[in-house]
Amino acid sequence: MRQVAGATLFLVLVSAGPLWAACNDAPAPNVDWRRCSLEERRLVGVNLTGADLEDSRLGRADLNEATLTGADLRRAKLFTATLKGAKLDGARLVEADFTKADLAGASLKGADLTRARFVNARLTDADLTGARLNGTDFFNADLSGALWIDGRKTCLPGSVGTCQ
Repeated sequence: MRQVAGATLFLVLVSAGPLWAACNDAPAPNVDWRRCSLEERRLVGVNLTGADLEDSRLGRADLNEATLTGADLRRAKLFTATLKGAKLDGARLVEADFTKADLAGASLKGADLTRARFVNARLTDADLTGARLNGTDFFNADLSGALWIDGRKTCLPGSVGTCQ
């Protein structure tokens, strides 16, 4: 009897779908790139709306003008990535690491930035309207000209580490 129950459980797990992402899939909306190594990838202007990039590594990736609206980037590593003009509206960026990333002019409207790290990042002229900032680390980040979470305050030139 125990062997039958174990076999049934095995079949359920096997038929539930892949256990890891298809990292070679082409960039597209809703692509599953969980835990993928995408360092130094050129993804300029791609549409990754709703993509799953949880725990992925995107160090030095070029995501300028990319659309990541509603994407899941929880715990993603984006060290020194470029995301100039990227759309990250409503994205889940919980514990994502944007150390030294360039997000100039990026839109992060309504994004969840809980415990995200923007150490030495460039967020000049970024739009943070409605973003959640619980425990977000902006150490030495350039926020000059950024539209703050209330959607009314624009950070003064020279705003480093905090919106002034």
